[in-house]
Amino acid sequence: MSFVDKAKEAASDALDKAQNAATDAVGKAKEVVGDATDNKDLKAEGKKDQGEAGIKKAGQNIKDALS
Repeated sequence: MSFVDKAKEAASDALDKAQNAATDAVGKAKEVVGDATDNKDLKAEGKKDQGEAGIKKAGQNIKDALS
């Protein structure tokens, strides 16, 4: 793998991590707003978003460990 390919992969990994963190943060915000407004659907959507972000983070951690 060339240096350029490694740099592209590193940039892609960093972008994936940032997107996962953003999804988690939005999920937490949805959960808090849903709880504060007694909107059970929004709260559930927030928890779902956090769960998806957690799964993606776990996958990224496995990928990092194998690299």
